[in-house]
Amino acid sequence: MNKPTNLAILVAVSVPKCRPEEIEEHLDEMAFLAETIGITTIGRFTQKLNNPDVRTFVGKGKLEEIKDFVSANQVQNVLFDDDLSPSQLRNLEKELNKTGEEMAVRIYDRSLLILDIFLMRAQSAQARTQVELAMNQYLLPRLTRMWTHLERQRGGTGTRGGSGEKEIETDRRVVRDQISKLKEELKKIDKQRQTQRKSREGIVRVALVGYTNVGKSTLMNLLSKAEVKAENKLFATVDATVRKVVLGDIPFLLSDTVGFIRKLPHHLIESFKSTLDEVREADLLLHIVDSAHPFHDNQIEVVKKTLVEIDAGNIRTILVLNKIDRLQNEDGPVDLEALHGYYRQHGFEQVVFVSATKKENIEALRQMIFDEVKKKHLTLYPNYVDYSLLKVDE
Repeated sequence: MNKPTNLAILVAVSVPKCRPEEIEEHLDEMAFLAETIGITTIGRFTQKLNNPDVRTFVGKGKLEEIKDFVSANQVQNVLFDDDLSPSQLRNLEKELNKTGEEMAVRIYDRSLLILDIFLMRAQSAQARTQVELAMNQYLLPRLTRMWTHLERQRGGTGTRGGSGEKEIETDRRVVRDQISKLKEELKKIDKQRQTQRKSREGIVRVALVGYTNVGKSTLMNLLSKAEVKAENKLFATVDATVRKVVLGDIPFLLSDTVGFIRKLPHHLIESFKSTLDEVREADLLLHIVDSAHPFHDNQIEVVKKTLVEIDAGNIRTILVLNKIDRLQNEDGPVDLEALHGYYRQHGFEQVVFVSATKKENIEALRQMIFDEVKKKHLTLYPNYVDYSLLKVDE
């Protein structure tokens, strides 16, 4: 078997509040992110510190370990499970690329890795523009002579050997101009989207939200009979998808949008606010959770925090705990009734357990959605009559 050519190591700092199993879960997620863009991880380095080193993120001794491993194993990428400051990035690039003119080792922090995935996944003109804007805003303070992402933005390939300070200043002007151009493009797209949304007034709107890779697109397909891409990959869905659904005789719009993730880059959230209008302007949210994930409670908190950040924290929500076919513990079957009570105590009035792949309990979910949609529909159309409740005498 040929050895993979795009190799990486993962680096994390364990601060006092972090448990070892949490660090491992974070690194597992980073490895999954890397796999999504074709990078194979072959090593992990963690260090216990009160705070990341302000100069190189990790301490001097740990950095030497990393350099030795990178050199011995011809590693091309070093991935940090946090965001690096511009000075940390510059120092790390110098340390890990002591000799050649060209950049031999590429540094990724968490935000850059996520931005690269979004850049690869975006399909619509709106999503591509949003991601490019976020990427340029991220790049501007971090341009260095070894940086390669700008070439991708320009459509070029490889590195520019020997580029110096003049090229960096030119790059900065290019990025600033590109940011201005992309903001203007987004303004035009947003106006078009606002017109589209106005045309949807008078119909109830339901949005799927959740951590990335929890089964939102699979549920979207079940509920709407749509053909939304559903893959076991992070951020398989970046573009918002909206479908008309009818339950009973009440129509509503169901939308699926980008999944959330821990430490979602700020620039990305800002750029995607128009896409996230599908969430913010919804009458009902279906918060989808991978109930079998060992840290699903943490993922729930990430989603709740992100919803608050985009001004969608007070929208009525149904908690949909997906993948119950994989749910088990060491003592046998999980007590679903006890879990219902647990989540109700934590602020979720409506909770339902389903399996999208096995199509378990989907009718119960449909009934919950119908009941909530009907309440909103009656405020829009007070004279509505639910003919399904009328009995005909024989």
